[in-house]
Amino acid sequence: MDDSDLSPSPDRAVRRPATHDESVRAGRAWWDAEADRYYAEHGDDLGDAELTWGPEGWTEQDLGLLGELRGRDVLEVGGGAAQGGRWCAGQGARVVSTDLSAAMLRVACRVDERSSRPGPLGYVQCDGALLPFADESVDLVVTAHGVLAFVPDAGAVLREWARVVRPGGRVVFSLPHPFRWVFPDLPDEEGLVARYPYFTQEAYVEETAEGVATYTEHHRTVGELVRAVHDAGLVLEDLVEPGWPPGSTRVWGGWGPVRGRVVPGTAILVTHRPEVDA
Repeated sequence: MDDSDLSPSPDRAVRRPATHDESVRAGRAWWDAEADRYYAEHGDDLGDAELTWGPEGWTEQDLGLLGELRGRDVLEVGGGAAQGGRWCAGQGARVVSTDLSAAMLRVACRVDERSSRPGPLGYVQCDGALLPFADESVDLVVTAHGVLAFVPDAGAVLREWARVVRPGGRVVFSLPHPFRWVFPDLPDEEGLVARYPYFTQEAYVEETAEGVATYTEHHRTVGELVRAVHDAGLVLEDLVEPGWPPGSTRVWGGWGPVRGRVVPGTAILVTHRPEVDA
């Protein structure tokens, strides 16, 4: 059996509630099946050792959101092929990269084998909402479009990330911009017509005829995200909404210059854990 056989083909796409467990099962199977194809399609856009915050193409080198990395302990969650973790390692950080998908981590190891750049010190397969790491064990948790969009409870995820960060450390993450939820995921003018309610608890679910989820994405409003950050004991420093890069013609799924110049595609939240917990 090859990777393409690991995830059942969806029969329909619906909007409905989806639990954490079914989202994790669907996500693991989907990424295991798609890992090689995803890297083949998007690897050049991401770069093997670049922290790219979203499909717009803005990188950490462009935006400078993480602060000093040399000598820091960094945990990359939902790291995929560990492109972001590899970039952090190149800045002198000690990095461990995690992902839900074993197939994605195998891609990461293959990239390491041919790369001249330093990579993460190690890889861990785990649910990004249930981290097998000690309290206050890292200086930075970082992810670019990992974990948060794929599980229903943003608060639980952020509490877990805050748990492993030392006082004074940072949690910096990007995810699809909540405003995108109201539009169909199309890169042209059709993707600029609002069709779905912004205020909803329903997930986007691809499922079989028997109702087995094969892929899920979850929505929360900007306000819900900010409250989840606060409730996790983190302090929000910045909420970055990067625009479409001038002159860029790239198209990546629902992202592209037509819609990207009008609708924000990515939100990046820069947070830290206070030196003294309130």
